[in-house]
Amino acid sequence: MGVVTRENIGLLNDKITVKVAQDDYLPSFQKALKEYSKKANIPGFRKGMVPAGVIKKMYGNSVFTDEVLRSVEKQLTDYMASEKLDIFAQPLPLPENDARQIQMNQPEEYSFAFEVGLKPLFNLPDLAGMKPESYKVTVTEEMVNEEIERLQVRNGKMTEPESVSSDDHVLNVSFQESDEAGNPLEGGIKKDNSLLVKYFNAGFRSNLMGKKKEDFLVFQLSGAFDEKEREWITGDLGLSGDEQDAAGKFFRMTITKVGLVEKATLDEAFFKAVFPAKEISSEDAFRSEVREEIQQYWDKQTSHQLQHSLYHELLEDTKIEFPESFLKRWLQTGGEKPKSHDEVESEFPSFTNQLKWTLILDKIARENNLEATEEDIKAFARQQLRGYMGNMGGNMDEQPWMADYVNRMMHDRRFIEDAVHRIRTDKVLAFAETQVSPTEKSVSREEFTKMQDEHHHHHH
Repeated sequence: MGVVTRENIGLLNDKITVKVAQDDYLPSFQKALKEYSKKANIPGFRKGMVPAGVIKKMYGNSVFTDEVLRSVEKQLTDYMASEKLDIFAQPLPLPENDARQIQMNQPEEYSFAFEVGLKPLFNLPDLAGMKPESYKVTVTEEMVNEEIERLQVRNGKMTEPESVSSDDHVLNVSFQESDEAGNPLEGGIKKDNSLLVKYFNAGFRSNLMGKKKEDFLVFQLSGAFDEKEREWITGDLGLSGDEQDAAGKFFRMTITKVGLVEKATLDEAFFKAVFPAKEISSEDAFRSEVREEIQQYWDKQTSHQLQHSLYHELLEDTKIEFPESFLKRWLQTGGEKPKSHDEVESEFPSFTNQLKWTLILDKIARENNLEATEEDIKAFARQQLRGYMGNMGGNMDEQPWMADYVNRMMHDRRFIEDAVHRIRTDKVLAFAETQVSPTEKSVSREEFTKMQDEHHHHHH
């Protein structure tokens, strides 16, 4: 019977030695040889009638080694299960192991050693004692007016006036890189686009007034667009963002179509188009519904911000020790190709941060029964497909192809792993949000957006 011993070699770092005797592997070795004899197809012998001596000579050493190592692996697995060892990754064979010691013609006791990294015990910070700052975005009349105008344009009717007369006109245009006189450059950039007149800078827009289909203008990008719009245009034209002379290039822009969206009228038909499931008969009721939707959007954004703050607070306030030497060796040797010492040292802080969050996530989920159910995963798959396909109208969930997609995803191991991780993360952060006592602060949309941008730059 095999003998397994364990000794501590560092913080949360143990060495497990497995010794196997002849009785542990010889019976399975003999059985394996008989199986080979039945299946072997060797010239000069009938199938299944190959003498054991021939099989042993041809395959014996490799089969013998396989059975010894299989016996070692079984003893190791059984030991870890009986001792209930909660380890990181997989046991790492130690360099002292040498499979060359295994000799079929000299069977004896063999010993193999492994290193394991043990998961630490730790305490979570008291969520009830946390008092993070949460925000409530104030929805203004201006925000409601902006959204209603956007909805009117979205549900409006496209017309084709003869000429440009306002900033709200839409221009279909063709860009052609040219010289200052408007002569096309050989091999120059050509690109069609669609732009609102208001995208051009205020000083240039007067040049567009009165222009008709087939009219053209010659300009430098720096003269026609302010920085934000110019950055978008240069990217669309395929110009490098860091190209020094991009803004100074000349283009001949030909108008191929003048368009104008006639905004939808604020009537019951429009209200029904925007909110088909609700009975809205007055502009006041419509404005109230729009305001509520805007508030829901910003409440969701501020909830995400609070959850993100809790994520950082949990990471910073939870003290966890790690078996560093084991994890570094696992990082160095556990991937598809070995990493250098410098690569491991560089990656280790980020790696342990991710590992720390995984342990925190697992502990909160386990202690509060926040696991991903089968129905959660199916709902995640449906949500994913709706995201891919956009708003197609109707009840997509009842379509046969939706059921086919969900069924296919439920047999995709990688999808299941990703879905479970995301669902558990969402559940844990939503749970944490209900446990804390935040201090609410009213802010404007601009203030909150600025805070988000600053936070993003700070953490990236």
